[in-house]
Amino acid sequence: MEDFPDLPEAARSGQLTKLPPGVFTAERLGARNAAGNTPLHAIAKYGGLRQLPAGVLTAATLSLRNDSGYTPLHHAALGGHLDEVPAEFLTTALLSLSSNSGYTVFHVAAANGHLGQLPAALVSPEVALSRTHLGNTLLHEAAENGTLDRLPAAFLMPANLLSRNLGGETVLHVAAFNGHLDQVPRDLVTAAALRETTAAGDTVFHAAAISGHLGQIPAEFLTHDHLIIACKTGFTVIHAAAENGQLAQIPRERLTADLLLTRNDNGDTPLHAAAYEGHLDQVPAELLTPELLGVRNYDGVSVRRLAISRGFAGQLPAALQPKPPGPVTRLLIRLGLARQPQ
Repeated sequence: MEDFPDLPEAARSGQLTKLPPGVFTAERLGARNAAGNTPLHAIAKYGGLRQLPAGVLTAATLSLRNDSGYTPLHHAALGGHLDEVPAEFLTTALLSLSSNSGYTVFHVAAANGHLGQLPAALVSPEVALSRTHLGNTLLHEAAENGTLDRLPAAFLMPANLLSRNLGGETVLHVAAFNGHLDQVPRDLVTAAALRETTAAGDTVFHAAAISGHLGQIPAEFLTHDHLIIACKTGFTVIHAAAENGQLAQIPRERLTADLLLTRNDNGDTPLHAAAYEGHLDQVPAELLTPELLGVRNYDGVSVRRLAISRGFAGQLPAALQPKPPGPVTRLLIRLGLARQPQ
């Protein structure tokens, strides 16, 4: 046995039980590395707190901060080992210690689905709505990390779900953007809640469409009026859906020509967005008419031309695809005296 064993490595590899009790001194457990982490941080994260001698864990040692302000209790919450912390240290005061960015142990536990390891009485409504420096509540953190379904059901009420962070994002915005809107009780996903806007004017519809999760929005809310809502930069939900390959998530009967001709501030239609990103194959074939594909934006670029220039000519109807050049034209193209037909 080494005189000075690597305690963090022993914690990571589950070898703490093979070390003599004498190595677990306050000095060694509190020795900081370049990032300010101590062996106790690693032991807490990897589930070794129960293997430490009695008396080693104190309020002071569990409050040691690394350079980011995180304590061993934060690391225990991250690793899912809060149940190894002696009960006398599971107090609101210790669990409310915050990192440099305002993350308490409660926030970390909520983000990683481990609030259930804490006494239920500690997770009060006030704690649930406590905020990080970004304005995120415990619900925002859970929504981002897909653990909303592990929170006490009483916390999932309309007022809490509409709580905003500093960017104006509600819990529903965060859930939709990260693909976890399906963890919100269906009766709380209302049209009004989905229309709530961030500081930039983005609705929950925008968040879902931009991130590729429009399919989690109840289909009855994917209406023309909702799909043409524009944020402050003129970017509509239907443009976001076209750009990110989400047109197929919209009920076919609502994917109409007038919807696909909605313009943003640059004059681009959703068809332009779909052509640019290679998603014209999600547009019903009967809507890919010469008239619609010939629509130009404010720079004079048509949908058809954009699809061809971006290398997606194969998504155009056969009759509108460019004809392959003949041998003379191919020679002129090679000589730089002609361009590919468009």
